[in-house]
Amino acid sequence: MQLANIVSRAQELYDDLDLESVRAWKEEDPARRAVGYLPTYVPREVLHAAGILPVGILGADERLEIVRGDACFQSYICHLPRSVMELGLSGRLDLLDGMIFPSTCDVIRNLSGIWKLTFADKASFYLDVPQNFDPEVGGRFYRGVLEELLELAVSLGGKRPTDDGLRESIRAYNRNRRLILELLRVRAAEPWRVPPSEGYLVMRAGMVLSVEEHSALLEDYLQEVATAPRVPRDNARVLVAGAFCEQPPLTMLRTLERAGCDLVGDDFMLVLRWLGDHVDEEGDPLDALVQAYVSDPAEVSCRYVPDGRAKGASLVAAVRSLDAEGVIFAAPSFCDPALLDRPMLQEALTAAGIGFTSLEYSENSGQMQPIREQAGTFADTIKLWGEV
Repeated sequence: MQLANIVSRAQELYDDLDLESVRAWKEEDPARRAVGYLPTYVPREVLHAAGILPVGILGADERLEIVRGDACFQSYICHLPRSVMELGLSGRLDLLDGMIFPSTCDVIRNLSGIWKLTFADKASFYLDVPQNFDPEVGGRFYRGVLEELLELAVSLGGKRPTDDGLRESIRAYNRNRRLILELLRVRAAEPWRVPPSEGYLVMRAGMVLSVEEHSALLEDYLQEVATAPRVPRDNARVLVAGAFCEQPPLTMLRTLERAGCDLVGDDFMLVLRWLGDHVDEEGDPLDALVQAYVSDPAEVSCRYVPDGRAKGASLVAAVRSLDAEGVIFAAPSFCDPALLDRPMLQEALTAAGIGFTSLEYSENSGQMQPIREQAGTFADTIKLWGEV
């Protein structure tokens, strides 16, 4: 598949607010089921093994006017829950057989309750992940959560998977995560080959495609960009942090590109890479998912860090390993987890001598000129003086 066709396909999936690709997938077999999920982490392997398509619901950015969704929440929270409710109330999510709300913050917890009241005829599941990572405490708790999720999948009409079936799903997602990590590696090594908005679109396609189809798309994309006639640019190498849940508008990524920034690292689409590729493909599959989660070193604002003094250490390490020249803190407005962590992360960067700048956005942000000016000034400062 030619590069232009791959990107065009990814753009079509991004623009598809009515989930027509999911509808087409279900219509191929009347027995098929699809379940939506919110960011940041969901064990999609469990749904896949039951024959259910996991569908990421990321809001509608500026393409959908929020009217009824605003009536469900106060004004001083992030935009994502209002956007999700608008999608639901407008009928765009009717084809989903259920929704999963991961334990990200109080707002998503409240969204799960409002969703359950509003759509009482639809299955709703609150995925309460552990914050104690002792295998005998948090691990045992999470095993119970996975078993509940599996029962929900079966009750929706999914098949009851065997252990071998669960292992096959783990293999499929391990392969997908390896391809995602390879895409991120190429982008960090040769950022001109993978423009931020283009790479983001290809990754985001995995929110609505089956894991097998998305892996094929990723393989095609990696093959094409390896030989595409693209030339390096004298841009600043920056890492973006704070956008792990509500996603930035595509226009913001394109604005950062135009401002002279090569995004060599970010926390966009975290669900696609949370566990890396190290989920054990042998032994008890649910235990493998539990062990991968409790042992994952990911430092995300919605995940407890036992040693608060070490907050920011992984961000500093990421900057060093990616050879980034600075950090742009980009968080959704009113995102408590990201904004409460920001002072500690900034302190860690300051101690390490790493420059940074901060901005906020909403998924429906339309005015990008201030962001372009701020990011452009940051990039120019890096290029002119080598530090901020």
